[in-house]
Amino acid sequence: MRSLVKATLLAATLLATGTVINAQVSVGIVIVPPPPARVVVVVPERPTPEFVWVEGYWYPVGNHYKWHAGYWTRPPYEGARWVGPHHDGKRYYTGYWEGNRGRVEHDHHSDHDRDHDGGHDKHGKHDHDDK
Repeated sequence: MRSLVKATLLAATLLATGTVINAQVSVGIVIVPPPPARVVVVVPERPTPEFVWVEGYWYPVGNHYKWHAGYWTRPPYEGARWVGPHHDGKRYYTGYWEGNRGRVEHDHHSDHDRDHDGGHDKHGKHDHDDK
């Protein structure tokens, strides 16, 4: 009887371990969808060829959204392309850079060292509250 219990426990443990190993992880923020994107965009001249334009987007702050104006920036590495943030109707997913060197998560507060003035105020800020 003990061997049957041990065998059953071993089988259950292996099954549970296999299920955990095959589990997928998804990271998103549960929040209502953002307002529509702002449609009037004046794209300033590209500063130099290595800069790429990042379209403006809404991002969550607490239980509301802030607008991040579009801007020119240098990708984290040559060949990286910007994948903009999006909301799938249930969750908000942040933007990121991807390419042949892998994915680089984007933090819109730390990209000022690669940015060029497009849409920034005199203090280098490019966030505006949704009022």
